[in-house]
Amino acid sequence: MYSFPNLTGDQLPDGPNKPEETKPTVDQTIQAIQQLGAVNVPSVQESNIHCITIIGQIEGHMILPPQNKTTKYEHIIPQLVAAEQNSKIEGLLIILNTVGGDVEAGLAIAEMISTMSKPKVTLVLGGGHSIGVPIAVSGDVSFIAETATMTIHPIRMNGLVIGVPQSFEYLDKMQERVTRFVIAHSQITEETFKGLMFKTGELARDIGTTVIGGDAVSNGLIDKVGGIGDALAQLRILIKNNKEEPV
Repeated sequence: MYSFPNLTGDQLPDGPNKPEETKPTVDQTIQAIQQLGAVNVPSVQESNIHCITIIGQIEGHMILPPQNKTTKYEHIIPQLVAAEQNSKIEGLLIILNTVGGDVEAGLAIAEMISTMSKPKVTLVLGGGHSIGVPIAVSGDVSFIAETATMTIHPIRMNGLVIGVPQSFEYLDKMQERVTRFVIAHSQITEETFKGLMFKTGELARDIGTTVIGGDAVSNGLIDKVGGIGDALAQLRILIKNNKEEPV
């Protein structure tokens, strides 16, 4: 019988001697069900778009309890740096479903995204609350799902607070940092944003406003209402335009 000494399994011709495709073992199947809730997960082909998810609570300098679902900023920032340097990645999709979290960590992520040279699109699914708002507006184009919500409220401080004027000045400066970033990277005016932030009576035991889908767009906070298909289509347009621009 004729042999194929230098051919791999993928190169062998069809026939009775062609090796069978490797099937997942029982342990691999059980592991897939435990981790992903499904036996088969669609494989992702090599893409020129890198997706980053920001979910749960944004963890900053303090480690949160283990039962909290968190996004660690020390995990996100290296991804952004790597994506900026990788020539195969031509665009970035940032998906948010976050309750907020550490102010400085959230601002650091937002600043990193906004200063990247590659096209980037953000998409709010579920919620983009609190410090998630600056991240949501940090892309070139921002989307929000029709049923997604965003909570805008003043900065809050937990733990020991010293009752001196310097404490209130510090909070005011932190708030001004967030406000300036959001206004600079969206179409919302300072008056409208502060009006939503300091509104009373809408949030129980707090001041602020929750905007839903189209309301975020009508206020100028988010660019468009849409989902994953819309966000990817917009990102591909930005990538195409970026290639056509002269260097």
